[in-house]
Amino acid sequence: MYELRVKLDFAAAHHLQGYPGDCARPHGHNWIVEIFAQSERLDSIGLALDFRTLKAAAKDLIGRWDHQDLNQLEDFKTINPSAEQIARLSYERLSLSVDSSETWIARVTIWENDRCSASYWEPGKRPVG
Repeated sequence: MYELRVKLDFAAAHHLQGYPGDCARPHGHNWIVEIFAQSERLDSIGLALDFRTLKAAAKDLIGRWDHQDLNQLEDFKTINPSAEQIARLSYERLSLSVDSSETWIARVTIWENDRCSASYWEPGKRPVG
């Protein structure tokens, strides 16, 4: 099994509706998105997945969120933009654009700061097709 990892970042504000504390007020983070992809095989030149492909999919995803108030975006109209929800949404969106019969998104971790993160994955996930 091969595992690839890329890290990207974006800056955005948010607040957590219904939270009984400071996070209920608008504040910002320099979020880090850590994406793990897996493959059981390498292609003819020895790659599981081109890092450029994975980074391009991630940049497309977070480009909509960068320097925004996440609570104002359509993606978060019905859910709180918590690290957990951002991780799940990122996982689902990246899976749609990256997953193939050979390679799949295994996990996404979202870091609010260098001490706090949330991850999302689907246990037992294997390639489609």
